[in-house]
Amino acid sequence: MNNEKKVIRVAMIMGKMIGGGIEAVVMNYYRHLDHSKIQFDFIIDNDSTIVPRKEIQQFGGRIIEISPYQSILNYSKDLEKLFRKEKYTIVHSHINSLSVFPLRIAKKCGIPIRIAHNHSTAAPGEIKKNILKYTLRLFSTVYPTHYAAPTLYAGQWLFGKKIANNQLEIINNAIDLQHFAYDVETRNKFREQFGYSGNEFVVGNIGRFVWQKNQLFIIELFNELLKQRKEARLLLVGEGPLKEVLEKKISELGIADEVTFVSNTKNVNVYYQIMDIFLFPSNYEGLGMVAVEAQVAGLPVIASEKVPVDAKISNNYWQINLSAGKKAWLECLKSVKVDNRESYINDAEKKGYNINNATPKLMNYYRHLFEENDR
Repeated sequence: MNNEKKVIRVAMIMGKMIGGGIEAVVMNYYRHLDHSKIQFDFIIDNDSTIVPRKEIQQFGGRIIEISPYQSILNYSKDLEKLFRKEKYTIVHSHINSLSVFPLRIAKKCGIPIRIAHNHSTAAPGEIKKNILKYTLRLFSTVYPTHYAAPTLYAGQWLFGKKIANNQLEIINNAIDLQHFAYDVETRNKFREQFGYSGNEFVVGNIGRFVWQKNQLFIIELFNELLKQRKEARLLLVGEGPLKEVLEKKISELGIADEVTFVSNTKNVNVYYQIMDIFLFPSNYEGLGMVAVEAQVAGLPVIASEKVPVDAKISNNYWQINLSAGKKAWLECLKSVKVDNRESYINDAEKKGYNINNATPKLMNYYRHLFEENDR
């Protein structure tokens, strides 16, 4: 068989596409693939809300909707029907500890290459989620044949140190670095559109409005900053179930005029240009890709100690323990210099975050697995 001419079609288990970070990672790779050699089928829950259909179809990809995993019987039935029909060689699941469910069906259907890809970890504050995560973690190595994660830390958390240290494939959450590079013209243009003058100090965060991302802490911290810097402004980019809670808190504090919400957007790079500093007090992260993007855009980043060290690509990065309280964060926020914007593209490239270098590695990974199975 001439494998050089064979297009490898990978079943990408995406779960719910809701405009989150995992989808962004997969789409970054997908845009840069040689689609004559590797092609993706995006297998998504049918209650997904943000699906880049036109872009995926433009590249020759397919979007296949199935029942959500919450309806586990229908979910399993839909997947089994799909797997038996398509006879995939590779299934690559991106739904963290939940990968147990699709990979169990993949094994049942005889799919030889089953990749479990973990992007996340856990934290004490999400009790119900953690019960499920820790339970499923017991089965995390039963059904996969291969293991992947953006960091060793994320791999160790789900698969254990033995597998992570010996069998884990590190697949960097790579990006188009030039797309995020600092540009003063873009900054001036969009700050003007948002009504920010040259003197206003814009504190920002990008991420889903969920407990994990800890935007409530950002609002409380910003309120303290505003008492000392009247020109401070807060820019929150994202959507999520806690948006009403955040809006209520802002209203209670009487700072609604100083806070701007922006929904998810494809042009997220623009908002890094507008900001003067990036706050990232997450309660947990598998990596924290927005911190990398912010540094590439030349922003100082203040992150919690729950963000893995892999997110640090420059000296323009500080980490503070969440237990230190708002006072420690406020002191750091006031002391960081923000008037010297420079991009850290070279630093990011050295860390493996250049999508132009990372995509060929992913393609080779799939090709190697496919050919090894085909022998």
